[in-house]
Amino acid sequence: MFKAFIVDDEPLARDELEYLLKRSKQVEIVGQGDSIESSLRQLQELPVDVIFLDIQLANESGLDLAENIMDLDPRPEIVFATAYDEYALKAFDLQAIDYIMKPFDETRVQKTVEKVAKVIKGKENRTSPSPEQGGTTGKQTDKLAVTVDERIVLIAVSDIVSIGAVEGKTVIVTDQQRYEVNEPLVTYERKLQQNSIIRVHRGYLVNLDKIVEIQPWFNSTYNLIMKDGEKIPVSRTFTKNLKEHFGF
Repeated sequence: MFKAFIVDDEPLARDELEYLLKRSKQVEIVGQGDSIESSLRQLQELPVDVIFLDIQLANESGLDLAENIMDLDPRPEIVFATAYDEYALKAFDLQAIDYIMKPFDETRVQKTVEKVAKVIKGKENRTSPSPEQGGTTGKQTDKLAVTVDERIVLIAVSDIVSIGAVEGKTVIVTDQQRYEVNEPLVTYERKLQQNSIIRVHRGYLVNLDKIVEIQPWFNSTYNLIMKDGEKIPVSRTFTKNLKEHFGF
């Protein structure tokens, strides 16, 4: 059973979604919010696995709340639950793992629950060492399988320069070429967490071995100059890991 938090400014919508989630018998509702401020205040205190988030919140946007959630540690998964489908691309740029539409359909909600449960179980498996792993948290791989135009392409992890979220697509840049794929950025973050690939921004993963220069920017942020000449921003949230790795 995983822990969920619902954000919606309509009490009836919150109640309906809570009812459907509880019927799955896989979800514990640990809290509800109707605004960005009230939700963030609770989320900083509550153990939450996933947030079901409406996009239209009175005079606020759930997308803004999603951006703030990126700074939480550990970061909950996000499922957008809304009446507006035009925000789907932006939602997946924010690493949402699903997008369900109002009025809610129980079968569709159940599919989302199963998807969330699978993601959370995968997280737990990666962070729970087995005897065979000798205390490590996962298995390093030297190949990444990606689906491109109905083909499965194997990319050498050592060839990856960066992976970024661009207009609803995930773009993998290697020494040789670029690949546009449909999986969200967070999928590759999970797959590559035992390699030299780290997140430096909500929209970017980079290969530490492909950084050729680190340029200080404003407000304690940085820009990375990559081997291919691309300039990638580092947000304040992720500067600590970068500094620890390079010792500056």
